Amino acid sequence: MAILFFSCSDTYKRSGEEKVPMVYPMGIAEDLTFTYTEAKTGLDSEDSTSTKVIAVLRSPLRNDFTNLEFPYQTFPDGLVVDVFNDEGQKNIVKADYGIVYSATNVIDLQGNVIIETHDGKIMETTQVYWDQDNDWVFTQEEFKYTNPEDGSVMFGTGMDFKNEPYFFSAHKTNGLMSIKEESQ
Repeated sequence: MAILFFSCSDTYKRSGEEKVPMVYPMGIAEDLTFTYTEAKTGLDSEDSTSTKVIAVLRSPLRNDFTNLEFPYQTFPDGLVVDVFNDEGQKNIVKADYGIVYSATNVIDLQGNVIIETHDGKIMETTQVYWDQDNDWVFTQEEFKYTNPEDGSVMFGTGMDFKNEPYFFSAHKTNGLMSIKEESQ
């Protein structure tokens, strides 16, 4: 009986390395608004008339982890981004949660993700990735795409699109489309 209890003893030497280290943000911002601008031409002074606004990001909270080996920022309470195209038309992106990976320029939007274009088209899903370097947006989650111009509603699982060159691919889709008949 003593041999049985002796063989069950804990002889593992704990070094402390198995404990997950605590990670704290290097900065926290509340009720923030970032305005991203782009210069049309090289700036010689502080003249702001030759710049244009390309995006405005609003969020109630941002945690900055850019001091880590793989830097990132989180938006745990959601975010809203107004993205302006070359004609100044506003597209709106909303999400319940967001992560911006600084090293890879990839944005991960999660929760109730809604992308609304300036002409009223709406895509809804639970997660979207945006590769900023390649201007490529994609998801492998279920989505709903509504086009008020033709009254169509498309459902699917998995989708990706890119602006330059234009590319759109929706995977596993089904939906509804209104067809107007012309009377003769």
